[in-house]
Amino acid sequence: MEMKLTIKRVPTVLSNYQEEGGGGCGRNCLGDCCLPASKLPLYAFKADPKKPAQDDELPTEFFLNSLLLAQWEDRVARGLFRYDVTACETKVIPGELGFVAQLNEGRHLKKRPTEFRVDRVLQPFDSAKFNFTKVGQEEVLFRFEKGGGGSSYFLENAPSTEGDHAPSVVAINVSPIEYGHVLLIPRVLDRLPQQIDPESFLLALHMAAEAASPYFRLGYNSLGAFATINHLHFQAYYLSVPFPVEKAPTKKIPLAKCALNSGVKVSKLTNFPVRGLVFERGNTLKDLADVVTNACIWLQENNVPFNVLISDSGRRIFVFPQCYAEKQALGEVSQDLLDTQVNPAVWEISGHIVLKRRTDFEEASEASAWRLLAEVSLSEERFEEVKACIFEATGLTESDEEEESSESPYASSSSVPRASSHMSEGCLVLQ
Repeated sequence: MEMKLTIKRVPTVLSNYQEEGGGGCGRNCLGDCCLPASKLPLYAFKADPKKPAQDDELPTEFFLNSLLLAQWEDRVARGLFRYDVTACETKVIPGELGFVAQLNEGRHLKKRPTEFRVDRVLQPFDSAKFNFTKVGQEEVLFRFEKGGGGSSYFLENAPSTEGDHAPSVVAINVSPIEYGHVLLIPRVLDRLPQQIDPESFLLALHMAAEAASPYFRLGYNSLGAFATINHLHFQAYYLSVPFPVEKAPTKKIPLAKCALNSGVKVSKLTNFPVRGLVFERGNTLKDLADVVTNACIWLQENNVPFNVLISDSGRRIFVFPQCYAEKQALGEVSQDLLDTQVNPAVWEISGHIVLKRRTDFEEASEASAWRLLAEVSLSEERFEEVKACIFEATGLTESDEEEESSESPYASSSSVPRASSHMSEGCLVLQ
């Protein structure tokens, strides 16, 4: 007899239309009824981010500063967010890794309780449940699609293309964790379930590359790893300090020469509460995307929940297989951790922890953050089993050379990049 693991969940509201239960015609939505006739702004990115800038190229800072964050601020002015995230208290917790704690007492309130199945990473798309085609177009910042030339370009009003692909859009998260919190929704009209595919993952890397900022990261949560909506999406936001995982030491996994054609380097995290793999470099952005996509596909197809952090403008990717929701459903997580109401998804695992109770915020320490996140991690034995299967799925082969330890590029304060000067102090995390 099959056992169905469920936990009572209070899902994060990502759109103002999520609680209405309706959607469609007459609301200027993202469905088939409205989107094809729309003229949303279009940002078209160039195919090769490494290609030298052309004379007509947009300024490097345009995508992040002039477009994404400016449009996000416009939606703030329109009152589309459920609260002012810049008013939330944030601090860097003293300690070696510098976990970031945020107090957000309103983020979990007024949510609809629901049953959430945690024992299936792959689940079919269900049009009866909330999905992003029901989002109003006022929550959309722009379309994000591949351009046809060697330069990126922006169109203020672009008619929807009647081609062989559905548009991909960037929309606000109305319950933001941090400044500039948005959703990347690949091919929204295709109604893709929450699972990684090669085209969509490459799209996410292109978004990171266009942002061209070490402070803008994208994240992905699979079903079973605290994704709350089964409609394919990535999240992204701006945080002006390194994530703790970006500063964590790693151990390089030596690869056989036959596995080096892609140029991708692989390491595993050390001295970090959650075990994970780090993929970086690659001869091209697509080479890196292909390797990580194959890793994620193996995890999906073998029912291993996971989270992904896209860092360093798309050049460094962290993959975390995890088991917290399963432990929670089985009653194996201590009550005091459950009482914090922290669902350790990609941002929490990476070290940016949103706390709902002032007591937890005021008493937050590196030890308490470590204790919570350690519950997320696979055991050493299980992690090594999963790593071996990922290597087989990606065509990578370990060599017999000894693994090399290395420090993160953010390990020392001197290597931490400076925050963008256009940000007001209220948008920065102060140490």
